[in-house]
Amino acid sequence: MTHTPHSFDNNGKRIGIFVIAYNAESHITQTLDRIPEAIWDAITVVYVVDDCSTDETTGKALEYGKHPDKLVVIRNRVNRRYGGNQKFGYQWAIDQNLDVVVMLHADGQYAPEMLPQMLAPMVNDEADVVIGSRMMEKQNALKGGMPKYKFVGNIVLTRIESALTGLKLSEYHSGYRAYSSAMLKRILFWENADEWHFDTQILLQCYVAGARIKEIPIPTYYGDEICHVNGIAYGLNCILTAFGFWLFKRGIYYSRKYDINQKGQRYFDKFDDPYSSHTLVWKKLQQEGISGGKVLELGVGDASLTRRLKDAGAVVDGVEVDPLYVELARPYCRQIFSGDLNDVRSLGLEGEYDIIVAADVLEHLIDPEQVLAQLKAYIKKGGLLIVSLPNIANIYIRLSLLAGRFRYHTKGILDRTHLHFYTIDTARLMLRKTGWIVERGEVTAIPFAVVFPFLGKMPFRLLLSLFYGFTRMFKGLMAYQSVWYCRNPNRHELL
Repeated sequence: MTHTPHSFDNNGKRIGIFVIAYNAESHITQTLDRIPEAIWDAITVVYVVDDCSTDETTGKALEYGKHPDKLVVIRNRVNRRYGGNQKFGYQWAIDQNLDVVVMLHADGQYAPEMLPQMLAPMVNDEADVVIGSRMMEKQNALKGGMPKYKFVGNIVLTRIESALTGLKLSEYHSGYRAYSSAMLKRILFWENADEWHFDTQILLQCYVAGARIKEIPIPTYYGDEICHVNGIAYGLNCILTAFGFWLFKRGIYYSRKYDINQKGQRYFDKFDDPYSSHTLVWKKLQQEGISGGKVLELGVGDASLTRRLKDAGAVVDGVEVDPLYVELARPYCRQIFSGDLNDVRSLGLEGEYDIIVAADVLEHLIDPEQVLAQLKAYIKKGGLLIVSLPNIANIYIRLSLLAGRFRYHTKGILDRTHLHFYTIDTARLMLRKTGWIVERGEVTAIPFAVVFPFLGKMPFRLLLSLFYGFTRMFKGLMAYQSVWYCRNPNRHELL
């Protein structure tokens, strides 16, 4: 039996209990009665959102005579469905400046008596999301009347979802949830489905956003409430959602709902792919004989190239605006200039460099042509400039446009920080226009080895080799990036 406390300390938090309701006429009064008095005293509001029920759910809620100063009843004009009703309910919590919101089902399937346990981690700032799990103590789920097919289905679905997403939970399918409003403001819950798998999508959004997710065991109760879920459709949607998230994490599939800005590292080592821009650039640098040479690297990123240059005996200076990457590169640089690359002259660069590397940089700048022209003042005559740029004419982008899509991402060709787009021909033209002699250009293939690391190992490298050969045959269509090797002309050379 659940212990009901005589008082509950909200720690100054504004708490809302969101009672999600549909055709709950026979249960709504009892569910509200079961909310502990200590919780009624501690919260700011209980708000019932009736999703356009066909019975008297709204009327029963309005007739509830207890705590009239803390009860709000809202009826949707149209049926928003389970996910759509949650979207409305969470937005209402944000608009009312609540700090914490708990979703409680009006049919009483999830015990209101557990609200103190659900809220405790939230008001004590120990969690951003709390899930009431019926499967932490599995034997109690069956004792509570959970049908065996739902019991088995819950376990199987949760294991599949955990394996695909990396978020390990005892249960993905509980509708007893508490969220901090701060977390709800960070995620794009309006992008989610209106159906029942909204619950899976919002969990994955919180996971991507770095939420502290805590599960607590709750009792299971199945009574005479009517289940409105189509179990087969729900299960398939959950698996498809988890698989879509798996693809998203690997950069194969873009989904706006999971594109959540986080503080942290956005760019990573590309050297596992034998045909990536970093690999091709490094091969060229080795051919140049860089030991003792002075190299300027624009945009050091994760410092994987910077480290290789230092280990090979080069004297490396770096330019980087992000403090995280500045610190990553500092051990490998003679000096690192932290400033706006849009204004090269303001960086304080010293002397003439033998080589300048601008890998995956120019597309982020306001006026890349001006920057390319200014860089000639900082490189020796005959010095080497290496540039890599994404190919907007890649087949993936073409097919997306054919389907009417042009969706930005956190990285890749449609990185949302890209200000300019290039084809292979327009990239070459820009370099020539700014006074550089283009010695040679090559292309990279779609980075399958980054998405699927096992492809970088034998014998799978043969597949990558074949695909790279195909890419070189159809450069304009298949190239992911173009890589250019240019020289600063001597006075006697014609452009």
